[in-house]
Amino acid sequence: MSPEASSAPRSLAEALRARDDASLAALLRDRPDLVAPVPTDLTQLATRAGTRASVLRALEHLDRFALQVAQALAVAPDPATYDTLHELLAGDDGDPAVTEALPDTVAALRRQALIWGDDDRLHLVRTARELLAPSPQHPSPTGLGPTVREATSGMSPGRVQQIVNTAGLPSTHDPVSAVDALTALFADRKRMDALLAGAPEAAREVLTRLMWGPPYGQVTADPAAHLRWLLDRGLLLPTAPGTVVLPREVALHLRGGRAHRVPEPVPPAVEPSVAHAPAIVDATAAGQAYTALATVEELLKHWDQGGPAVLRAGGLSVRDLKRTAVALDAPEPLAAFWIELAYAAGLLASDGAADERYAPTPAYDTWLERPVAERWGRLATAWLAATRTAGLIGGRDIKDRALSALGPGLDRSAAPEVRHRVLTLLADLPAGVAPAPEAVLTRLTWERPLRTPQRDGTEDLRIRLARWTLSEAELLGVTGRGALAGHGRALLGAAPEPLSATGQSTATAVGLLAPLLPEPLDHVLLQADLTAVAPGPLLRPLAETLGVLADVESKGGATVYRFTPASVRRALDAGQTAADLHAFLAQHSRTPVPQPLTYLIDDVARRHGHLRVGVASAYVRCDDDSVLNEIIADKRAAALRLRRLAPTVLAAPCDPATLLEGLRSLGYAPAAESAQGDVLITRADAHRTPPRTAPEPVPEGPPAPDSVLLTAAVRAIRAGDLAATAPLKAPGPQPAGGELPRTSPADTLATMQAAVMTGEAVWIGYVNADGAASQRVVAPIRVEGGFVTAYDHTADEVRTYPLHRITGVAELAED
Repeated sequence: MSPEASSAPRSLAEALRARDDASLAALLRDRPDLVAPVPTDLTQLATRAGTRASVLRALEHLDRFALQVAQALAVAPDPATYDTLHELLAGDDGDPAVTEALPDTVAALRRQALIWGDDDRLHLVRTARELLAPSPQHPSPTGLGPTVREATSGMSPGRVQQIVNTAGLPSTHDPVSAVDALTALFADRKRMDALLAGAPEAAREVLTRLMWGPPYGQVTADPAAHLRWLLDRGLLLPTAPGTVVLPREVALHLRGGRAHRVPEPVPPAVEPSVAHAPAIVDATAAGQAYTALATVEELLKHWDQGGPAVLRAGGLSVRDLKRTAVALDAPEPLAAFWIELAYAAGLLASDGAADERYAPTPAYDTWLERPVAERWGRLATAWLAATRTAGLIGGRDIKDRALSALGPGLDRSAAPEVRHRVLTLLADLPAGVAPAPEAVLTRLTWERPLRTPQRDGTEDLRIRLARWTLSEAELLGVTGRGALAGHGRALLGAAPEPLSATGQSTATAVGLLAPLLPEPLDHVLLQADLTAVAPGPLLRPLAETLGVLADVESKGGATVYRFTPASVRRALDAGQTAADLHAFLAQHSRTPVPQPLTYLIDDVARRHGHLRVGVASAYVRCDDDSVLNEIIADKRAAALRLRRLAPTVLAAPCDPATLLEGLRSLGYAPAAESAQGDVLITRADAHRTPPRTAPEPVPEGPPAPDSVLLTAAVRAIRAGDLAATAPLKAPGPQPAGGELPRTSPADTLATMQAAVMTGEAVWIGYVNADGAASQRVVAPIRVEGGFVTAYDHTADEVRTYPLHRITGVAELAED
C-alpha cells in the first residue's frame, strides 16, 4: 500500500480529525445543530453529523447544483473519484459550466461534512446516500434505477449465464464474475454502441422512454419480440413479476454519462423587467410608507377604547376581522396584515383582563410622539424580523384548525430569512429596476430546491413566503413600483457603504426616507356644505381635534371631514366650548368659516347640557319643566320608563349611559353629571394594556453560534478528542474505546503525585456527583487533602477533583 493510500482517512471522524480549527469552526457555523450541545470529541461530532435529522437539515439548505452533486455521488460507486463525479455531471462531452463550478461545490459539501475523503476517494455520508440513492419506494431525482448487480441479486445463476451468452460474452465460472462482465460491457461505450446497433427500432424506442426515468416498466408474461430482445441481453432486468427496470449502467450510456438531464451549475439570473427613475421609485415608496403609517394609526385608534375580544383559543374572530376590514376600508387579508404588523412592532396586545380584549400598548403612545420616518423604521424592522406570517390567516393548520389573526400557529421560522433574501435579490439590481416576480421565485427555488411537498397541493411554503414578501414590501413602502427604494436598500445594509449593525441600517433608512415624506399641514379648507378638506397630512394636534369635531367622510390624496350635530356634541362632551370651537376653526382654516357651520355649533352648544343625567338608577333634571313635560309626552320615550320626581327632575330605572343614549336618539343633547352635580367631561380616555413586549421571533432550528461560542466549542472538542484518543504508555492494558481507565486508589495517588513532580499530563476517568462519566486529559498541579488540583485541557481551566471520584489514571505516551 502506498503512503498516500495509508494516510487517507478511513472514516468521517478521521477526516474531521485532520482538519484545522478554522475548518471545524466553519462546519459548526454551517450546521449549528451540531454544536447544541457541544460534542465531547470528534468521534461524537462525526456521529451527530451523520444522523438522519442533521443530514436532512443540511440537505434542505443546499442549492440545486450542490444537491445534484450529492445525488450524483449517491448513484456513483463508493468511494468515487473526482473524475467519475465530473463525468456524471458534465457527461461524455463535458460541460464547461459544470467543470468551472464543480470544485467549489465539492469543497462546500466537504466543508459541511456531507462528503469526506480526498479527490481520489470521495465518500458521501452514509445517511445522505440512503436518502438520495434510488429505490422503488423512493425514486431518485436523477431518474436512474438500480445497478446491474443490485437488479440481478435475486436472479438464478443459470439465467445470469444466459444473459451473458446472449449479450455476446463468454460464459464464466460463477454468477459474480458474470455480473462483473455484464457491468463492464454496459460501461464500455464502444461495445455498447455495437450491441445497440443491432437492436430493433421498437426496442430502442423503449430504451428512450425509460432513459430519463422513471426506469421501471410493465411487461406481460409473453413479452413482445422487441422486449424479449432487451430482456435476453440484460438491457431490461426483471425486478418483480410483470415489472422490469432499466439498469443504471445502461441508462448512463444512453444519456451520454449524465446523471441529470439538465445540470444547473449556474443560478438563474434575476433579469430586470421594468426600469424606472430611482427618484420616482423612492417617491412612490415614500407615499406608500406614509399610507402604511396612517393605516396602522387608524387601526389602533379604532381600538383605542378597547378592541375586539380575544377568542378562548386565542386570536381574533372572523367577525371582528371583517369589522376591522370595513373600518379600514381594506380587504380582510390586508387588514390582517396591518393587525399582525402592529402586533409584531409591540404596538398592540391583549390586556390580560378577565374579559380579555385587544388594545394598544403603552409603547403605542411613545411611538405616536416619534417623527414620522422613525415610526416607519420601527414597523419596517419589526416586519423584517417577524416570524408570524399574516398570509396564513384564513387557512388551516396540520390539525385542520382555522388560523386566525393574532392567534397561535402563525409562526414560520423561515419567514425572516426569505424576506431578507428576496430583498437582497432586489438590491442586486440597479437602482430603480424591478424584476419579474416569477424570476425571483425561480431563483429562490434554485437556492433551496429540496423542500417537503405540501399535502394539500399548494405551493411550497418558501415560495408563498416570497410572494407575500413582494406584496408586503410594496404595502410597507420598502419597494416602489416593484423596485427596491433607496431607504429599503439602507434598511438591508445594502447602501453604498455597507452597514454592520441593524440599528445603524435602520437609522440610515430613516434618514433617507424623512426628506421624501410630505410635511404635515397646519390648516384645512372649510366649505359651505359643512365639510372640511385637508389637502395633505395634518399636524397631530390638529388631526386629533378635528377627528373629534368631525367625521371622516373620504380619504385619498385629500381627506374630507363632515361636521354633524353628533360630531359637534362629541367635541362638547370632550370639554370644548362653543367659543373654543369657533376659535379653533378660525385659526386653522384658510377659508372663512361658513355661516352654516357657525350656526350648527351654536345650536348644538345652546342645547348641550340643558338636560342633566345622573345616578338614581338614573335621573334627568332640567330647570325648564316644559322640556321635561315634552319628554314625558313623547311616546318614543316610553321605553325609558321615566317618572317625575319633582317639577324639574325625572327618574328612570335604567343606567345613566342608556338614558343618555335614549335621550340623544330623541334629538335632545343631554349632558352627564357627577354625584356632586358637576358636568362630566367624557374625554376619549384611551384603554391601554399593561406594558407588553413585542413577540419574539421563533428561530429556524438552533441559533447560529457566534465566534466566541465557536472558539470555545472547537477547543472543547479538541480537548475531548485528545482525552479519547491519546495513546498510553506501555506496558499496561489500554481501555477499550469509550471505557474509563481503572486503577487502584493507591496507584491513582502515586501516579498523580509523580505527574505533579514531572509536570506531565495524564489521562483520567472521572464520575461527577450526578453520576456522569467522562474522560479527561489533565496536568496535576497539587495533590493534598484527598483532592487533586489540575489544569483540565478539556475545560481549558484549572479545576479541583476529589480523588475518590477518579476511576483510574494512565500516563500518556511521549508523542
